[in-house]
Amino acid sequence: MHPWIEALVALFLLLGSLFALIGAIGLYRLPDFYTRLHGPTKATTLGVGGMVIASMIHFSVSEQSLSLHELLITLFLFITAPVSCHMLAKAALQQKLPIRPGTGGQPWEQ
Repeated sequence: MHPWIEALVALFLLLGSLFALIGAIGLYRLPDFYTRLHGPTKATTLGVGGMVIASMIHFSVSEQSLSLHELLITLFLFITAPVSCHMLAKAALQQKLPIRPGTGGQPWEQ
């Protein structure tokens, strides 16, 4: 395999793992349910997407054919993560989960 392809795969792996780490730290550090939704749905989605794109590049080059399995995984991930986040947020609004003071108002009291 060419060194520039290996460097590209390594770059996507590093970016993906960095985004996944930031998402995990955000899930741990953020104070309430609504702000914790941002960690796994935004940063971790980009992290897993970066790792799957690195896998797609690696196996497409090594097998001399386009690898569509990883592309379908990435597409499914980018479609389902925002939808599941929206559904969780709507369920939390229905349950009237508390918001930590200083992060915003109560949206159901407007």
